[in-house]
Amino acid sequence: MTISSTHRPLVVALTGGIAAGKTQVSTRFEARGVPVIDTDVLAREVVAPGTEGLAAVRATFGEAVINTDGTLDRAALSQRVFSDSEARQQLEAITHPRIRAKVLAALQDINAPYAVVVIPLLAETGWQDLADRILVVDAPTSLQRARLMNRASIDADQAARRLASQASREQRLAMADDVIENSTTPEALDAAVTALDRKYRAFAGKKR
Repeated sequence: MTISSTHRPLVVALTGGIAAGKTQVSTRFEARGVPVIDTDVLAREVVAPGTEGLAAVRATFGEAVINTDGTLDRAALSQRVFSDSEARQQLEAITHPRIRAKVLAALQDINAPYAVVVIPLLAETGWQDLADRILVVDAPTSLQRARLMNRASIDADQAARRLASQASREQRLAMADDVIENSTTPEALDAAVTALDRKYRAFAGKKR
């Protein structure tokens, strides 16, 4: 990590498969006063109108992925890169360095014991070096599929393809320092986040 050692919160990378419940967890940390940096939000910022990122996307993929108002046509771009690994790599080469730079800049500005950085594709990006702790939000694949079908109004085959496009559940769990199993009740999720918040504050205190 390229963060000044004199200004460095404990960094918890929060990850998990699609529809595992990452947002449910991150909002609970935020409610406890923990700074949360969401790379999905940053991914939108780096291709906002007027940015170098959007200009690079336009130059690489053409006007077919640009709306008439000059914004990114996310549906068209997703369709382009979903089944084309080379196109996906081209997009990642544009967006990932810019997202990472924004994460590092945001961490420099944080004055708190620890921060949570939500990185859905942590296993795929290899950004483990950003984190002191890796927290995986886990759920059975069958439950992820059901949630995804309900959330995105898609059928089982489409949901299965989306799940298969990500790292496996086993790959994520293998890199975890901490795991929240999110398949029961909101109360259980509250308790898990409370326990981890206490744990991370203790770890951060030892680092200072």
